[in-house]
Amino acid sequence: MAKVWDVDEKLQYERALRAKGYRYIAGVDEVGRGPLAGPVVCAAVIMPIEDEMLVVGVDDSKKLSEKKREELSQRIKERALAYTIVEIDEKTIDEINILEATKLGMKRAIEALAISPEIVLTDGNMTIDIQAPQQSIVHGDALSYSIGAASIIAKVYRDKRMDEYAKVYPAYDFEKNKGYGTAKHIQAIKEQGLCPIHRRTFTKKF
Repeated sequence: MAKVWDVDEKLQYERALRAKGYRYIAGVDEVGRGPLAGPVVCAAVIMPIEDEMLVVGVDDSKKLSEKKREELSQRIKERALAYTIVEIDEKTIDEINILEATKLGMKRAIEALAISPEIVLTDGNMTIDIQAPQQSIVHGDALSYSIGAASIIAKVYRDKRMDEYAKVYPAYDFEKNKGYGTAKHIQAIKEQGLCPIHRRTFTKKF
């Protein structure tokens, strides 16, 4: 049986921060650190946490079906006080490495928010070069409503981006693998070589 969406669990960090006087709490997350091709996408979002404004079902984007993610992404964007989505392309990833590219994307996403956050929640143990205080949460995309919301809009955006690339570079099956190193994708690299959106630092062995 599916686990019931637990609002108290999802909002534990946001409510604790709100109790300390923080009003604008941003969640930030990334999608696409592991693929062989395409950008890493970072999203930042400031969500209202009043009961009547909650988007029920927000979770780690990897746990949700594509259809559910798309529905939630639309509702998150409609209800967010502010949100941004930033992509860092494969050339930048190759130049500065994936960790630095991810931090850069998160920094840009946070700094581009229409409302300046008073504190930022990040997934894992990521430290970003920003003015606002930040708090890292291990498994934050599953445990924090704000980070989960960011992970969903980033994932939906990146998947659609890879679907667009699939039309330009049909040999690599991007519409199915989203740039990740599936057997079919790796075989296509061996047969066709690399395309312009492949990350050279990720594909040296092929």
